[in-house]
Amino acid sequence: MNPSESSAEGLRILIVGGVAGGASAAARARRLSESAHITVIERGPDVSFANCGLPYYIGGDITQRDDLAVQTPTSLSQLLNLEVLTNTEATSINPLEKTLLIKNLATGETTTRHYDKLVLAPGASPIQPNLPGIDLPRVHTLRTLQDMDHIDQDLDCVASVLVLGGGFIGLEMAEQLQHRGLDVSLVERNPQLLPPLDSELSRDLAVALHEKGVDLHFSENMTSIKADGSTMKAHFQSGLELEADLVILSVGVKPDSHLALEAGLELGERGHIRVNEFQQTSDPAIYAAGDAVETHDSILGGYRPLPLGGPANRQGRTAADHIFRGEKALPYPGSIGTAIVRVFDQVAAITGSSERDLIKRSTPYKTVTINAASHADYYPGAEIIKLKLLWSPDDSRLLGAQAIGLEGVDKRIDVLATALRARMTIDDLCHLELCYAPPFGSAKDPVNLAGFAACNLRDGLLKPFYAVPETPAQIIDVRPVAKSQSQPVPGAKNIPLPELRSRLGEVDPDQPVFTICQMGKTSYFAARILQQHGYDAHSIIGGVNVNL
Repeated sequence: MNPSESSAEGLRILIVGGVAGGASAAARARRLSESAHITVIERGPDVSFANCGLPYYIGGDITQRDDLAVQTPTSLSQLLNLEVLTNTEATSINPLEKTLLIKNLATGETTTRHYDKLVLAPGASPIQPNLPGIDLPRVHTLRTLQDMDHIDQDLDCVASVLVLGGGFIGLEMAEQLQHRGLDVSLVERNPQLLPPLDSELSRDLAVALHEKGVDLHFSENMTSIKADGSTMKAHFQSGLELEADLVILSVGVKPDSHLALEAGLELGERGHIRVNEFQQTSDPAIYAAGDAVETHDSILGGYRPLPLGGPANRQGRTAADHIFRGEKALPYPGSIGTAIVRVFDQVAAITGSSERDLIKRSTPYKTVTINAASHADYYPGAEIIKLKLLWSPDDSRLLGAQAIGLEGVDKRIDVLATALRARMTIDDLCHLELCYAPPFGSAKDPVNLAGFAACNLRDGLLKPFYAVPETPAQIIDVRPVAKSQSQPVPGAKNIPLPELRSRLGEVDPDQPVFTICQMGKTSYFAARILQQHGYDAHSIIGGVNVNL
């Protein structure tokens, strides 16, 4: 049974790990109890720092190292009246005795601490493939302030860098290294950048990197790294060989869950600590939060890990809440996977499930992609946002969303993340009342337009086609003549939309017809005209901007 607020006074709380989950748990615990004995045990020298900001210090966007140190061990101890033990490693848990064995890494001394409640927030470690040369001095990973310092120091005397991995951190590093004036190569083992993003949106990230001179390679698996004087030579399975002065590994992270494993706590398929809605492990006296855990997947069911700072902070708060408030605590509702990255001028964001997720889980889905202006297109500075929705054909509930563009992407994905959490449907998106003034949005926001397009598809008003069909096919380009000539669609006949009704005789009624425009909206209008005149008309989703 969980303790009440009064019986929880004087609890001995041990927290393994600081940074996001652990520091958040400690802060919330202290706000709920002045008399609890709270100890934070951190293996490294820094107890609370902004690890999401590390690439931006390396690139120079953040100029002061101290800005990344959210709290020092001393300031955190004084602020919250905590015992903070840095450079101290938790080595084993005895759940029956409720004890934790810790080791001072400076002296080697080991001591045993008793706890009433234990919070595990050990985080995750960068994956380092077991390959020849992976431990060479100029092969780095980026996870801590010390990692950042080592990379920053080495960059002062190099001209070229190889980044392995095109996920969030790899993309941020490629951008920041280019800002620093270095020659950058990026290698991704998948056929696209940012694997959580669907491929038709990911292509724009590749274009942004290529335009800035970043050398890209896809579907490549590294086999070894060799030092040749001051140069590193990376060898790949395909025979590709790349040279650079420094290598940064960004191929993912693995949970630091060995303590939990050895203590007999339940782990998930990939080694993450499995927790309930209050962050309790299979031992109710032991909680866990952050990158080492997996929580409920609130969209598809089951469990999912999500190594991001926002969830870690909220999970730490939930754990402390439950320790002191029991069932009155606000449960953690599960993760939906909302994330964003900037790559030079492009911003890409995702929330919920991607097509890859849904296919892997054999979950039925429908999808639509639109292109829309970030704000009123008659107001200067409007940019195109490419927005994709995925929803359930059974109940029209939103399953996921993705967007890419130059501005306004974060706003739209935040709206759609909220809609996902609220279990809204595509019908709900049509009538969301969002901010509108010409500098900020449109009377019909891109979120509304995506909802309209999804409902049209569901209701049979839109017969979608997701790519330009291979010729021979009857393709009608309904853009103005000048636009059609400047960016021609192979095999298409140009009939501008205003002329379509008067030129129906040029369209073969015995053959399917595929309409295309710049962004997808006008081709839908054209397809509706043709359908109502008896044609088997399909609108090419997303238009030229997606498909060429």
